[in-house]
Amino acid sequence: MRRILTPAIMKHILFTHPYFLELDPKQAGAGLPYPPLGTLYAASLVREHGYKVSLFDAMFARSADELSPLLESGHPDYFVVYADGFNYLTKMCLTNMRDATFRMIQIAKEQGCTVIVSSSDSTDHTDKYLSAGADFIINGEAELTLLELVDALKDGNTRFEGIKGLAYRNEGVHTTPPRPVMKNWEELPFPAYDLINMESYRSTWLKNAGYFSLNIATTRGCPFHCNWCAKPIYGNRYTARSVAHVVRELKQLQEQYHFDHLWFCDDIFGLKPGWVHDFAEAVAREGLSFTFKIQSRADLLLEENNIRDLARAGCESVWMGAESGSQKILDAMEKGTTVEQIGQATRLLKENGIKACFFIQFGYPGETKTDIDLTILMIRELLPHDIGISVSYPLPGTRFYENVKASLGPKSNWTDSDELALMFGNTYPPAYYKQLHRYVHKTHRQHMALDYLHSFWRHPTKATIGILKKVALFCYYLPAAHLAKIKLHQLEQPV
Repeated sequence: MRRILTPAIMKHILFTHPYFLELDPKQAGAGLPYPPLGTLYAASLVREHGYKVSLFDAMFARSADELSPLLESGHPDYFVVYADGFNYLTKMCLTNMRDATFRMIQIAKEQGCTVIVSSSDSTDHTDKYLSAGADFIINGEAELTLLELVDALKDGNTRFEGIKGLAYRNEGVHTTPPRPVMKNWEELPFPAYDLINMESYRSTWLKNAGYFSLNIATTRGCPFHCNWCAKPIYGNRYTARSVAHVVRELKQLQEQYHFDHLWFCDDIFGLKPGWVHDFAEAVAREGLSFTFKIQSRADLLLEENNIRDLARAGCESVWMGAESGSQKILDAMEKGTTVEQIGQATRLLKENGIKACFFIQFGYPGETKTDIDLTILMIRELLPHDIGISVSYPLPGTRFYENVKASLGPKSNWTDSDELALMFGNTYPPAYYKQLHRYVHKTHRQHMALDYLHSFWRHPTKATIGILKKVALFCYYLPAAHLAKIKLHQLEQPV
């Protein structure tokens, strides 16, 4: 049992996270932010152990300099930059966010704080963060390491070799052995949502989407081995919360914050056999009512009665890591799924009233025009409700990165989430992939509008204003897609 600090010696920890919505133009335009869940878990744990905690929520800040007043008025002992590892935008390691984090570190050091950083980017670039002024970098799952570290600092310890998961300067960069992933993270208290201005999130969602969505996680980590996927925090281990524990948190969130919709921000939802069925049963038994979206894989969706149970529980949309319509590329990625499974899962989702959405990735090494055409054909034939298109992005620690690092230039990270720069030599020049992104989006919307048009012809009496607007979009996307295709062909010269 840890000793709870008495008020006389209570230390103050000011938390923040490195994601500034203002510095990511595409996401700022969408205006659909989620609270920094990982940050709130860490803050909740150290508060439970007697530390005073506060939060600078970078999500709505315009610049890192907005941190200064909190430091000057609060006089925190420790400044902790704790990334939300559940948010894929954070895991992209964008340089806009890195630069803002370096500025926050500088400001905190000027105020005399001990600075601690936990993020995917600081794990990948430890020396850069220590050179920017950070005193400690936490590698891997960080809550318990953070608690052990601040306890040691509070007690005046100056030796940290025995704390697993740390990096710090000691005649060079010293790294301690990794900390094992928690086997039972239900031991952590629920996230400290009271530290954020929930009304800012609610009003932003209502303005831009017409409903209020919150995020929640049921698992940590992912056991699959896609060779382009960076996993600096959990590796290939995963742990799952029990259905009962998740439902207890859902009831608390619904009572306190009255959400309309949830994003289950697990890397892969429903990894544990039988979990989705038990969750659907518990939702019905408890009388809970909400809609939600998840991320999943085609093969997992086809197991058991997962899709039917997701529909029973209120699932509105599934973002599937489809990646490519070419089996050759899926195999090269070591994805472990097939094009046939993608088609089966998409059809089953639609039959059960769930929107199928695809993550698509172009530019993987060895991808040819034939592979690109197969992906476009898959999108056209399956007509997912939405698509998110990226280009292959080499991040340290992945086999993909090792395969292409010899052809990488000086730029190793995107500036923001919409940059989509191809940073290694490939079949076509980088400008081709940017135009491919535009063309595929336009042709997808053209075929979606055409599908609505066919539905309107078949059932004109069932038309709504929304459907008629989508039908009208066909008149725009038909020429827009054609022009985008012409521009794409002009760039279609192999390097």
